[in-house]
Amino acid sequence: MKRATPFLSKPILFLFFGLLTISLQAQEVEWLSWDEAAKLAESDKNPKKIFVDVYTDWCGWCKKMDKDTFQNAEVAAYMKANFYMVKLDGEGKDPIEFKGKTYNFVPSGRKGYHEFAAALLQGKLSYPTTVFLDEEMNMLSPVPGYQKPKPFLNIAKYFGDNIYKEKDWKTYSASGK
Repeated sequence: MKRATPFLSKPILFLFFGLLTISLQAQEVEWLSWDEAAKLAESDKNPKKIFVDVYTDWCGWCKKMDKDTFQNAEVAAYMKANFYMVKLDGEGKDPIEFKGKTYNFVPSGRKGYHEFAAALLQGKLSYPTTVFLDEEMNMLSPVPGYQKPKPFLNIAKYFGDNIYKEKDWKTYSASGK
């Protein structure tokens, strides 16, 4: 004898799986200000490393990286678990305190630049550039340019999983990771 299936069960099942898929894809990145991340790094019992996305409002590749890379569910979940994530406008106007020094906006040309962004980018103002800092806020490495999700995740894991302490980047990246 064939069992009758309620009319609404299939639509509800599709709706459930649709919402589950959307929730897995729509992993939100929680961006912090520099001050918020610095306070967490100083006050948390087990502080995370700090990741800084240095961008500008006019940078198209920065916007593409926000959309394609940082909104990728796997990237967002890994970054949230291992880093305090900071958005830093390379042309921001607000002063930033770091290790006893105040960094300010410097008018230059049509726009200008922020001294803190210039310090993190080691004087090479290129956008986007992502910067990895350890738990004591020491520079690990700036990474210039747009990164797709998979290559970016490899870079993030290199620093986030402390692989950089055991292998140089060339050895790590050649191993297919």
